[in-house]
Amino acid sequence: MQLHGEPTGATELVNALDQLGVRLVFGLPGVHNLPIWRVLAGSGIRVVGVRHEQAAVYAADGYARATGRLGVALVTTGPGAANTLAATGEAMASGSPVLIVATDIPVALRRDGVYRGVLHENRDQRSMFVPVTKQAHTVDQHQSVYVRALHAGRLALTASTGPCYLGIPTDLLTRPGAHEPEFDVDAPPPVTDAAALGKAVDMLAEAHRPVVWAGGGALRAGAGDAIGALASSLGAPVLTTYMGRGILPADHPCAVPGPVHDPLVGELWDEADVVVAIGTDFDGMMTQNWALPAPPRLIAINIDERDAGKNYVPDLVLLGDAQAVTHRLSELVASRDGLNALTERLATLRVTVEQQVRADEPAAASLLEVFQRALPPEAMVVVDMCVAGYWLGGYWRVPAPRKLAYPVGWGTLGFAFPASLGAALAGTGPVVCVCGDGGFLFACGELATVVQEQIPVTIVLVDDGGYGMLRFDQLEAGDDPFGVDIVGPDLVALAASFGVHATAVDGFGADFEGALARSVRSDAPAMIVVRAAMRPPVTTSPRWYRTRR
Repeated sequence: MQLHGEPTGATELVNALDQLGVRLVFGLPGVHNLPIWRVLAGSGIRVVGVRHEQAAVYAADGYARATGRLGVALVTTGPGAANTLAATGEAMASGSPVLIVATDIPVALRRDGVYRGVLHENRDQRSMFVPVTKQAHTVDQHQSVYVRALHAGRLALTASTGPCYLGIPTDLLTRPGAHEPEFDVDAPPPVTDAAALGKAVDMLAEAHRPVVWAGGGALRAGAGDAIGALASSLGAPVLTTYMGRGILPADHPCAVPGPVHDPLVGELWDEADVVVAIGTDFDGMMTQNWALPAPPRLIAINIDERDAGKNYVPDLVLLGDAQAVTHRLSELVASRDGLNALTERLATLRVTVEQQVRADEPAAASLLEVFQRALPPEAMVVVDMCVAGYWLGGYWRVPAPRKLAYPVGWGTLGFAFPASLGAALAGTGPVVCVCGDGGFLFACGELATVVQEQIPVTIVLVDDGGYGMLRFDQLEAGDDPFGVDIVGPDLVALAASFGVHATAVDGFGADFEGALARSVRSDAPAMIVVRAAMRPPVTTSPRWYRTRR
């Protein structure tokens, strides 16, 4: 679908989105970006209007995580653009390919180095986005909106993926487009040479207890099958980061049944004599702020050499696409005995971990069991920074890639509900949003979006009367809770006032399971308010068992 007629900046933008394969955008209209809305009205691209600009980027992020395709957010100038920054930072930290398009003040009203007080003027709008994007660019009057939008979208999708910002002065939207040749996004990905692969094969041949560590880069590259083949040949357990959850099927013989923050799981890391780290940067959240000891030998597979070695220094880096390099390595390593023994050990570990979870927090064990029973394998779970979300992020047996979205990249409270809207519109299966009463109120106005767009999302809202994680932190420090208990609305009545069916239950028992199972089978939006309070899991920083010396 190419729009014809006068090639203005607005038509160039929409044509570029079409060329990028975009069929869905999220946004909020403003006085400056209405020309884009006018063009979109005659295009084949669906526009989902949200109630806050931050929600537009979260929804685009949720769509990108569910599909691997480009998520797009369209917002207006100044405060509209500024409202997106927290969500853009989460997309950056989590490697989500998102394009944020914001209008800027007219070129005709600018004066270099002078703040004139134009409506929505910012002293340097583009600079707000520099720290939280792969690239931030403002189109000037001599550049083509089409070329710059195409470039930004392609760059967001190029590994390592991440958000890009494009600012368009509002007067360029109605002017004839400028002429500018297209240009390449980036150099082709590096290709690991045979000598480096040979060294890796030799290192693994000498290993007695190899371990594979798979991160978000591996998941986004589609490296799951290659990782499964490599681990099976080596008889190696596969530990996954939060962003890598689901890269192997939960019943894969090498899939480790829990997070490395769990002491029983952590023993697998401690025993390793060689670790193969695929598509990961060993961030602070996964390594307990780098208290996880460096392995005796480390092989890193990464498309970015700096990323591969910024936290733990590898003995060998295999540069290239995670799927392609891992596949080549899996073909070269010799199969060894040990897979059956590993499978038995991990089966025993799974039972022991489940028993420990139930002893630690029975309500969390019930929550996890219900999610395993009630959700079909194609369902996606989008969790917030809340206690229930921490349990699911760490211990839910994610059935497949892109079936868990967890905002631990930047740790943005209020992520789950708006992100779940984009995930639900991706059409990849039922979507369940899990949030707390505190985080939900960040974006409760998006209930209007849910109804207007008829988005089939199930909201599981765990109500513990405030910020449960922060309450736990204060109690652990010996303080009385202060500032963490909040007054909220009647949540069932709130949902009903927007036209969303809602019900309330106590705890994660049979009533909750029945409501969840019914909702995910329905095409209508629904909310389940669960009155429950839980102790957070060992994956949360106050309960980390490792400390830096």
